[in-house]
Amino acid sequence: MAPNKGLAKKRKREKQKEADGYAEAFSDRQQNDESDWWHDFLRRTSTSASVGMDNEAEKFKSFFRVSKKTFDYICSLVKEDFLSRPSSSLVNVEGKALSVENQVAIALKRLASGESQLSVGEAFGVGQSIVSQVTWKFVEVMEEHGLQHLKWPDASEMEKIKGNFERIQGMPNCCGVIDVTHIVMSLASSEASAVWHDHESNYSMLLQAVVDPDMKFRDILTGWPGSLNDYRLLKNSCFFRLCESGKRLNGRVKDLAQELQIREYVIGDTGYPLLPWLITPYQGRENSPSKMRFNARHHATRMVAERALARFKATWRIIDGVMWRPDKHKLPRIILVCCLLHNIIIDLEDELQQDVALSQHHDAGYKQQLCQCVDSNAETLRDKLTTYLSENLHS
Repeated sequence: MAPNKGLAKKRKREKQKEADGYAEAFSDRQQNDESDWWHDFLRRTSTSASVGMDNEAEKFKSFFRVSKKTFDYICSLVKEDFLSRPSSSLVNVEGKALSVENQVAIALKRLASGESQLSVGEAFGVGQSIVSQVTWKFVEVMEEHGLQHLKWPDASEMEKIKGNFERIQGMPNCCGVIDVTHIVMSLASSEASAVWHDHESNYSMLLQAVVDPDMKFRDILTGWPGSLNDYRLLKNSCFFRLCESGKRLNGRVKDLAQELQIREYVIGDTGYPLLPWLITPYQGRENSPSKMRFNARHHATRMVAERALARFKATWRIIDGVMWRPDKHKLPRIILVCCLLHNIIIDLEDELQQDVALSQHHDAGYKQQLCQCVDSNAETLRDKLTTYLSENLHS
């Protein structure tokens, strides 16, 4: 007997209707979850965590390290991608689908607290695997849609940056501060090779950052092992190649007193070489008064990077302390996304959460490195800059 074409079409329509109904129900569950995920989270979270907090805005920022305004902006960055690839497995213990907001909250809680996937999962009523899946999904999407918050300044913006640096301690034509921090790791014996072993006998991954006066990251490099010193890390960076080839720090030369001209440059500590575009302090203890004053100004200006990295690690605690056996292939991407979140907070003028305790230094326990590499032209330039600052600025 020939198949009944009308019946086949009817079945097809019923299957389509069933699929549409599931999609509609999934969407409705998401919309409902958008409104109650926060209160659901509060019910599951120990009340002791919010003692002394008078309002929900304060509680929200305490948990996620961002204000609700910034949280909503982050959701807007990832929403389209999150909705374009929904998963029926992303549900809580009550069978409710996880909305975009709920997924972002899970990822931010994991990055901000550094708590285990089990602990974060319990707070949201989901399993460890979902915390892992949602956090990595968030990292992947933020890599693509958040990069506009981490870029080198254009000429107009750079002029403002240089003016702000000069107002700090008088350093003219300064474009940034460069520094390095260690992301310390606990590795399995099978992965604990000497390449990851740093000079303080820790296993670590490095993050190099160029920072502006607002503590915003303008250029970063990460993923390299802790066995590299600051100079070797710098030489492996795109930033170094661009500066050496004249494609970066190539803006307006500033005319100073006594026919002195100074090009654009960044400053760094004694772990870096003295180069025409990278000014480091004088080394040694027997410096002249003018050199000592230069070093004091240099250090006060350089503190912006130390504060930025200390704030960065204190806010995104997943990379603070000692990370337990991280995936070294995924960790650089997690660090990048934490850098993007750091910059987003600054761009949206979000205030630092009051209970974020900043350490005295972002690399506690690490001794200052020394680099003896000196460019003669840069040495002459630094001496002239020292004379200019001594003669034209009072301490």
